[in-house]
Amino acid sequence: MAGERLMLDPMGALFWPEMRLLAVSDLHLEKGSSFARRGMLLPPWDTHATLDRLALLLRRWSPATVVALGDSFHDADGSARLPATEQQRLNAMAAAHRFLWVQGNHDPAAPSGLGGEWVESVAIGSIVFRHEAVFGTDVGEVVGHHHPKATIPARSGSVSRPCFVFDGRQRLMMPAFGAYTGGLDVRDPAISRLFPRGGRVFLLGKDRLFSFEIGRGAALRTA
Repeated sequence: MAGERLMLDPMGALFWPEMRLLAVSDLHLEKGSSFARRGMLLPPWDTHATLDRLALLLRRWSPATVVALGDSFHDADGSARLPATEQQRLNAMAAAHRFLWVQGNHDPAAPSGLGGEWVESVAIGSIVFRHEAVFGTDVGEVVGHHHPKATIPARSGSVSRPCFVFDGRQRLMMPAFGAYTGGLDVRDPAISRLFPRGGRVFLLGKDRLFSFEIGRGAALRTA
């Protein structure tokens, strides 16, 4: 994309080998505690589960830089509700890697009590990392926000999974990484309008990605 070689991890992360950069999007940490405050009780382990997966990716790729691509916390004071052990884990990650917190619509202010840098967006080489896509951009763009998912036929009916969406040239949309995040079908207008010339889906599998053109889920191949 944009002349750069990017690698897509089946766990829902992006790794840029040349820059030693790992990107994840839409962690929505402390979503469980946010719902609990409104009387909707969920198991309170979403932050722990999400950080376990992030720690695995950090060991796998050993990045110099980590970009958290917005909506890292489910609401503006989510970082203040972090259990002490999870805050310590995040600070250890931020101490071991250059950690960039990108502003999202759910977390419009810098997280409290955490290391790392707070940015509205970040341009690295020929690629901009931001939470929401910008129409008319003429640079490479990695975005999140919409939690894309796709559905493929299966013997028992169909399977829906989070996915990456790539326009083949300059825009890549990331799947949501958080344990409690839902998804929006790639055919929904909110996503499809960002890919007016079509694109390619990379569906997350257990150990691999499954690739097909948008709207052609039957034309499935392993990536």
